[in-house]
Amino acid sequence: MTRTLIKSGMIVTLDRRIGDLAQGDVLIDGERIAAVAPAIAADDAQVIDARDSIVMPGLVNAHIHTWQTGLRGVAGDWTILEYLHHMHASIAPHFKPDDVYVANLVGALNQLNSGVTTMVDWCHNNPTPAHSDAAIDGLKEAGLRAVFLHGSPKPDVKPGQKHFSEIPHPRVEIERLARDRLPSRDGLVTLGMAVLGPAYSTYEVSRHDLALARALGMLCSMHVGGGAMRTPDGFVRLAGEGLIDRRVNIVHGNNLAGDHLRALLDNGASVTVTPEVELQMGFGDCLTGRLREAGRAPSLGSDVESSMGGDMFTTMRMALQAQRAIDNAKVIARSGGAPEHLSIGCREALEWATIEGARMAGLDDRIGSLAPGKQADIVLLRADDLNLCPVVDPVRSIVLHAGTANVDTVIVAGSVLKRGGALLRNDLARRKAELVSSSRRILAAPATT
Repeated sequence: MTRTLIKSGMIVTLDRRIGDLAQGDVLIDGERIAAVAPAIAADDAQVIDARDSIVMPGLVNAHIHTWQTGLRGVAGDWTILEYLHHMHASIAPHFKPDDVYVANLVGALNQLNSGVTTMVDWCHNNPTPAHSDAAIDGLKEAGLRAVFLHGSPKPDVKPGQKHFSEIPHPRVEIERLARDRLPSRDGLVTLGMAVLGPAYSTYEVSRHDLALARALGMLCSMHVGGGAMRTPDGFVRLAGEGLIDRRVNIVHGNNLAGDHLRALLDNGASVTVTPEVELQMGFGDCLTGRLREAGRAPSLGSDVESSMGGDMFTTMRMALQAQRAIDNAKVIARSGGAPEHLSIGCREALEWATIEGARMAGLDDRIGSLAPGKQADIVLLRADDLNLCPVVDPVRSIVLHAGTANVDTVIVAGSVLKRGGALLRNDLARRKAELVSSSRRILAAPATT
């Protein structure tokens, strides 16, 4: 097995037993971390010189619609209502399987390039099995770790057709994917479900979909936000039937009533916050503060590639500073003066983008921190770059100063996929050209009404 020694870096482990090392080494043996220590002797290992580098766990993007990569900027001025109509009813129907493939491939490569080693791909533009297969092919080709969440299209209803809110998730297709495409729970790309949930479907459909996910033992994610829920009491009823557990994930949730949020959290559900899109599209205050009051933490996602950049450094900052602003305003309103202390520290925000994302995906026993036995999903940032130098506190530098340009090295399951600031591929120009061609064809097509 190949052994790699990351030598003499500033190590942020996010493992509370090990702590951080002002200077230390990480030994990788095959796919896994073998040791983390101030100094490791390994004469047979390939050495990565990490002097003047921050060594950290790979970021986890817990919610991204990667199929929209070729539509960047299209939704930059849209509200949620405009997005739902224009994207799903007008643009999405023009995607062919090849369009989904190249969007997922280039989008996933962008995530790798930006320091993300794991992404949760919320794929809800898959009107045919060929579209789903193409999306999975794109993720696998990129080489990162991913959870492919199989969703469902949301077209405008045509005469004589059922509204999408009345259509259960397709059991036959999920079983096909689990049997033929993503059968392993231990592979780099694994399978889950992106369902409508009570916000966008009838209670009968919500109950069917959550029961199906439970029967298959799959992560089950759903959007909540941007308007009134289709089934207002859905979560309380689902919890009462025992259909809410740790494998249930809520995205957004800004307008959840208190009893609904308690029903979800008390039964182990996770919540993913996507601060930038929530602030833009009119969802209301991010749920971060209410989660913290309940003793829970969010995971973070960049969300729609058609509107927001996929940069998780920006996502961390947006989540942290938005909640700090809310908390500061409460102190000012109550006391009339500025707060004496900030409500949230940078380390907590970094955990949202790493170990909490891993926990949401059910992967926290494998990734999200640097510790012996875990998968070697590791990122090195150049600490001597102009925007980071000098690094006084590595965690604060990551959260408040770093960006994608600082990402020097990316390792997934022990494989080096980026080194010296460049992805180790020779097909990027061709893939970008394919994405441009796909984008132009889709956007030139007549609007679907």
